[in-house]
Amino acid sequence: MENQTLYEKPVTLKHILKFAVPTIAMTVFMSFYTMVDGLFVSNLIGTNALSAINLTAPVIQVVTAVSTMLATGGSAVIMKKMGEQKVSEAREDFTFLILVNAAVGFVMCALGYLAMGPVFAGMNLSAEVAGYCVEYLSRYLLFTVPILLMNNFTLYMIASEKATLSLVCSVTGGVLNMVLDYVFIGMLDMGIGGAAVATGMGYSVTAVVGLFVFSRKTSLLHFRKPVPRIKVLVNAASNGCSEMATALVTGIITMMFNWTMLRYVGENGVAAVTIIMYVLMFVSSLYTGYSYGVAPMISYYHGEENHGKLKTLIRISLKVIACISVLSLAASFALTKPLVSVFARPDNPVYDLAVTGNRICTIALMFIGFNIFASGMFTALSNGVVSAVLAFSRSFVFMLVTMLVLPLFLGVSGIWLATPAAELMALVLSAGMFWKHRKTYGYL
Repeated sequence: MENQTLYEKPVTLKHILKFAVPTIAMTVFMSFYTMVDGLFVSNLIGTNALSAINLTAPVIQVVTAVSTMLATGGSAVIMKKMGEQKVSEAREDFTFLILVNAAVGFVMCALGYLAMGPVFAGMNLSAEVAGYCVEYLSRYLLFTVPILLMNNFTLYMIASEKATLSLVCSVTGGVLNMVLDYVFIGMLDMGIGGAAVATGMGYSVTAVVGLFVFSRKTSLLHFRKPVPRIKVLVNAASNGCSEMATALVTGIITMMFNWTMLRYVGENGVAAVTIIMYVLMFVSSLYTGYSYGVAPMISYYHGEENHGKLKTLIRISLKVIACISVLSLAASFALTKPLVSVFARPDNPVYDLAVTGNRICTIALMFIGFNIFASGMFTALSNGVVSAVLAFSRSFVFMLVTMLVLPLFLGVSGIWLATPAAELMALVLSAGMFWKHRKTYGYL
């Protein structure tokens, strides 16, 4: 079958990159236009508004957590069935999971509106920043369902060998977001609410295109009459629970970062954290994009029990991750000041905080890629438990320990060191799990 050709070809770097390059470009571009969002907000509204975007991030991550779980876990379950030649069943499950995600979107949207008041009230924010938070989040939540569908369709386009289309959707949505940022904020003076609407409309592009693409029977995965199999839902949830855990605890840790910075530095510290998170997010998107790209291949080869191809794929992937790690570390060190100056002028107190913080946090780039790939690999192998342990330990346990301990001894420097220290601890755990399960899955 034509749709199976790429999976059946020899595993070489060239063929791997056919899967991975579009998804890397897609995730990098998505992170880039998130940075552009922050650029418009910080320059046209102010760094207090930039702080507000970071302060709303935990609520947004909680709202999207369940969908992230079902998207990543469901993709692995469905592609494993495709590898087992259970094509009709896989398509029924695909449709069922998309409908579940839409229902989740409505529920989480309502919960988001209920939660934002108490969350922001408990942060002891200035009236200006609190107002920005409510304005931004109330507009963003209107697009909850399209954003959740975007999360799903992005992964399923990749699995259906439509990674290039996914990239085109992301680029189109990103360009739309940038244009609307300028129109809504710069021309129509809609403020931070306009930034939220621009972001939501940009994300909606993939959702709309996905509805058309997966309605066509020529697509490898397409809509058909769903069969509500509870076992599939449970498997998708358990397999993708690591990604949900990551989203949830990332929200919690982001909140802790904000609270700690408010305590030690004030709202300028939150703005500095936001800038550094943009840099880390941009580089991490390289690893995330690669992991998304190769995940369907891992699931497929696991489903057909082709250990030879699986070994080659994992070996090449580790080399790719190592190369990206070294290059990204060097680039981040070299470009720290130019990157920070895009968001804050050198005479702004946020500037010096962000420059110092980025130089320390950049060390984490040597470890993040391997941790992201390890968690994604086990998800693709349908081992949600190990993936969840890795993700939860990395994103919550280790970050919680370093965030609580290091600032007590090192002050603000301890806050910046928390991320590299946590990622190093996570790397040790990832290596241990990778070695422990090598014979079970035959990837070494």
